[in-house]
Amino acid sequence: MDTTSSETPAVRIRDLKKVFPVPLRRRQVTALRGLSLDIPAGHVYGLLGPNGSGKSTTLKILLGLVTPTSGTSEIFGIPSSEVKSRTDVGFLPENPYFYKFLTGAETVSFHGKLCGMGGLSLRDRVTELLELVGLQDAGDRRISGYSKGMLQRIGLAQAMVHDPRLLILDEPTAGVDPAGSRQIRDLILRLKERGKTVLLTSHLLEQVQEVCDRVGILAKGELVREGSLDILTGVTGQTEFLIENASPELQAEISRLVAGHGARLVTARQPQLDLETVFLKATEAGKSPRKPPGG
Repeated sequence: MDTTSSETPAVRIRDLKKVFPVPLRRRQVTALRGLSLDIPAGHVYGLLGPNGSGKSTTLKILLGLVTPTSGTSEIFGIPSSEVKSRTDVGFLPENPYFYKFLTGAETVSFHGKLCGMGGLSLRDRVTELLELVGLQDAGDRRISGYSKGMLQRIGLAQAMVHDPRLLILDEPTAGVDPAGSRQIRDLILRLKERGKTVLLTSHLLEQVQEVCDRVGILAKGELVREGSLDILTGVTGQTEFLIENASPELQAEISRLVAGHGARLVTARQPQLDLETVFLKATEAGKSPRKPPGG
């Protein structure tokens, strides 16, 4: 992983370790084993791994909810152990809790007030966010009548109310139907267009492949693969040629006769694996080689 960039990353983690003692059993559980990674500002980053791989522990350390055994973590250059590091962070947990007697608009407004907002600026912000997440027609409905997908989207709205630069989303599409999942995916892409940084965990690898710029795969507390999707899903040692208007004869002699037959080489690229295949290969043995050079 290249750590030479002079630009301060949104998230920087160095040699992060976390050991949990098990009371009464005289043993310990190691959740993280020297995790190091950078998340550039403005990127969508997917943190993947099977259950127990250390994803949730990593998020909790970044949010200041858990103290690491050793190592450091920073958010925009500020140690995540400091309260001020979280002023620029919005968080959507996997199973957010809402006051069911509030409406959608009241829920977003409530969180805005917790962030010190108020007055006309807060009312305008609530209206803007309800429109952004596609709930402008449901803002006056009580949360108790929301579907799972609507709850996740109102959760995103409350996480964004103070306009943070970094959004941490823990399984944002968990339990959401395909239509709701697609809406949340599109919302994440719109946030990226606005220059926001998004760190998300998900078990829906196809969706991760659609929205993420980079991916890190954890297994047993270690980062076993990390890099851009093009690098991670590329098949080394092979090249695909996509040729326009190629005759059967030309295809048979492709390596030698492309230019001479008037065909146009549209692209030459590595064949791509799907992210699910990369994930399974990286985690099935518990540990595999780091990302290829150039990732």
